[in-house]
Parts: sequence; structure tokens; C-alpha cells
Amino acid sequence: MQKRFRVDLARLAAYERVCGFATGAVAMPVTYPHVLAFPMTVRVMASRAFPLPVLGLVHTSTEMTQRRGLPADGEYEISVCVEGLAAHRRGTEATVVTEARLAGTLVWESRNTYLARHATAGAPGPRDDVAERTPLPAVAEWRFAGDVGRRYGAVSRDRNPIHLYPLTARLFGFARPIAHGMWTVARCLAELPADGESLTVRAEFKAPVRLPGTVTYAAEGNRFELRGAMQRLHLTGEVQPAPM
Repeated sequence: MQKRFRVDLARLAAYERVCGFATGAVAMPVTYPHVLAFPMTVRVMASRAFPLPVLGLVHTSTEMTQRRGLPADGEYEISVCVEGLAAHRRGTEATVVTEARLAGTLVWESRNTYLARHATAGAPGPRDDVAERTPLPAVAEWRFAGDVGRRYGAVSRDRNPIHLYPLTARLFGFARPIAHGMWTVARCLAELPADGESLTVRAEFKAPVRLPGTVTYAAEGNRFELRGAMQRLHLTGEVQPAPM
């Protein structure tokens, strides 16, 4: 699926405020093309060709590569496709590939994995390394308000009920709303110094962040993470130079 987009600058500024980025920059954040592509991603997943149930899909990881600065006033051609399915020890995982082109040149791409949980018979898949991971140095303690999911949903158009209200979250098995994974990534990236226009961001979502809630933001070098009470790991990530 392909579509052309021109960035709505007012909506971009609202997104930047919700995520903690500075507003008014010439270039948009590395996470914003994901927001532009989100309606297309939903349509791809909701099509009859997509073999997994959309309700209940868990976003498990993201990898975004920015090959140059992304001008906020540019017109982008964005494409979304499902690269394939893979067996996972907790179900089946789908990989969704998104590409953004500016004047025909690939400037941004991402790979996102989504897990459909179901019973398996010893299917392979990466095991969590949470117990083995040494926490990064704490930088700040963040208190997330209960309306973060609604505010981010308004600017990203991701209004999944699990992020909005206690009542709607309970319908899907959550006692309270949980933060959008991509919002937590963006919030962390907003704290890191800008390190060139060509970069790759990788992040894994380990456990949901309940709203309202308090987390510890930790970072060292090119790595970052969010931890909750009892050192529970919610998110891990890193920023690297983009491959040539």
C-alpha cells in the first residue's frame, strides 16, 4: 500500500509537545513517519489478506532508520507491507515494513514486529533476558498522567481502547490504561542529544507501562531504558549510526 503525505505542521507541533520534543524544528523527529504511516498500517492489518487477528496484537519491537534529515515541509511517499510471519514461543509474530521516500529517494524505513499470542507446541523465539540485564544509570524519575494515552492517541490517531480509559482497558484484560509503546520510545529519544541526521533506533517493548504511573528513565552512551517498581523493565533501546 502506498500513499503521498504532506506533513500537517500544527499536528506535528502537537505531537512534539506530547512527546517532549522541541517544537518548530526544520526537521521532524525520527519517530514521526511512523505516525504518518499509522492509518495505512491499520488498513493493511485489517485487510482479509492479513492472517492474524488485529485485536490483541502486541507491539514487541521497532527499528527505524533515518538516512537523512526529514524536512517537515516535505511531501513523502510512504509504503507499508507485511514482510512475513515467524513462529514465536508465545504465538506468531508479524513483521511490518514501512518506507518513506522524498522525491523518489528512500530517506526513512522501519521494521515493526507484532505478536499474536496463542498456544504453541514449542515454537522458537527469543527468550527474555530481563533477569540478566544490568540496569543502566538512572537519569530521571517520570510521573506519567492518566490521560497520556488519550493525548498521544489524539495526535497519532492510534486510539486503541487499551490506551484510553480504565473501562475500555479492562475490556481487553488491563486493570488500567497502558501507554503507547511508540510514545515511550519518543519520550526517551526526546531526552537524548541530537546525534546527526543519519541514525538507526532499535527498541524492544518488555512490559506495558500502566497509566497513571511512575517510571525511571535510565541512559548511558547510546542506550536507554525505562524501569518501573522493583526494577521491572518496560523498554530497552539504542541509537546507532545508520548503516551505509
